[in-house]
Amino acid sequence: MSKHLNASSTCTTIRVYPCDEGERLDRFISKASDYLSRSRVKSLIESGQVYRNGKKINEPSYRVKSNEIFIISTPAPSSPVPEPEDIPLAVVYEDKDVIVVDKPAGLVIHPAPGHVNGTLVNALLAHCGHSLSGIGGLRRPGIVHRIDKDTSGLVVVAKNDQSHNSLAKQFEDHSIKRNYSAIVWGIPRPKEGFIDANIGRSGRDRKKMTVLKSGGKQAITRYKVQKRFGDAAALIDCELSTGRTHQIRVHMLSMGHPLLGDPKYGGKLTQARRMSLENDTLMEIRRFPRQALHARSLGFVHPKTLELLVLQSRLPRDFCSLIKAVETANNH
Repeated sequence: MSKHLNASSTCTTIRVYPCDEGERLDRFISKASDYLSRSRVKSLIESGQVYRNGKKINEPSYRVKSNEIFIISTPAPSSPVPEPEDIPLAVVYEDKDVIVVDKPAGLVIHPAPGHVNGTLVNALLAHCGHSLSGIGGLRRPGIVHRIDKDTSGLVVVAKNDQSHNSLAKQFEDHSIKRNYSAIVWGIPRPKEGFIDANIGRSGRDRKKMTVLKSGGKQAITRYKVQKRFGDAAALIDCELSTGRTHQIRVHMLSMGHPLLGDPKYGGKLTQARRMSLENDTLMEIRRFPRQALHARSLGFVHPKTLELLVLQSRLPRDFCSLIKAVETANNH
């Protein structure tokens, strides 16, 4: 078993007795443990820290059987203070008050369970030293807003508390201008408009957001079709009037036009979409590793100078390759 486990982890072995047979795995382990809550156990199971007969088991709802032996690997607690890491940054703008970076897809904004290092915060600490605003807390110094891990594009970070407060106020009153480029399946109709639909947690899957008829938080997205790729897909511009979790992804799905490559909100290929595309194009779409979403433009009032800054980011290479593949297929 040692080859599966991290040396810094604490390992606990638990045997299933006949009286426990049929119990859910997460409930069984939490009852047998003196220090693990059921929610913590569920997290450990889903993150691959529980083993049955030497193999990982990822199903909290698994029904245990008599005489089975489970090993629970509990990682050592990590430091609450992120460490500086030498991670390259694409700096678009920087002064003594703010820094704007062009985040690549795949980079998490700040440390969180499952991503304790290798984040934008770790990179910023190496680049800026400890001059970041402390308002965001130990794990989120300077962080005023976020974009998803697999969304690329512009992020503004505060270097001091005054800047943090100013930027936070601008996000709160929706005066910050944010435009995203997205590639969606199909052609939205009308070609230009806005979506005003509340967003909240899905009752079916708590890891997803959804449009709600009642409850949730107001979310407004303005969109405009910039380019059509036949009837298969479109490049659109989205301007956020609000900034809810997964807002563009959820709003476009609600119109029946999910983003290409989006594994969470239905951007995978369907049979109808396959029929209208060449095999080379299908392969290019399958290779695209993320939702086709890029934070292209960011405009805000500088916290100190009160100057309006409008910053731009070019579409990344993978995004351009995807556009070329879809465009080529529909020019045949």
